[in-house]
Amino acid sequence: MMQLDLFVDYAPRLAVQSATRTTDRQMRGRVNYLSGLAAEDIVARDYARRGMTEIARRWRGTVGEIDLICRNGDDVVIIEIKKSATFDRAAARLSRRQMDRIYATAAEFIGSEPRGQLTDVRLDLALVDAGAALRIVENAFWDA
Repeated sequence: MMQLDLFVDYAPRLAVQSATRTTDRQMRGRVNYLSGLAAEDIVARDYARRGMTEIARRWRGTVGEIDLICRNGDDVVIIEIKKSATFDRAAARLSRRQMDRIYATAAEFIGSEPRGQLTDVRLDLALVDAGAALRIVENAFWDA
């Protein structure tokens, strides 16, 4: 049911955009953008269901962007969201360079927290497949 709800939420935007003259590449870009928004909503709803409070979505620092930031009590949870046809393909899209950028951006965000760099932080990887199924890998960056 969630898949249908998300399609209903985003389908009007896609219909308006496709009414204009676009190339196939532009259309794929728009579809990817909207499916990315849908994936973010799926992940945000899951974290909210687990009792976490959303702090920010697509938070931009000087080095990069964090897809989703939640608070779990006094702890901060940084979430990188990857969407692809399968969970394995989604996970493979996270590069070492991107992890380094996420670390730097997370450090910048944490610097603005009341406890600063002493804030307890967890970095999760949220994988969304083509069927809108979700897999969360908590502390995904721990051994990275």
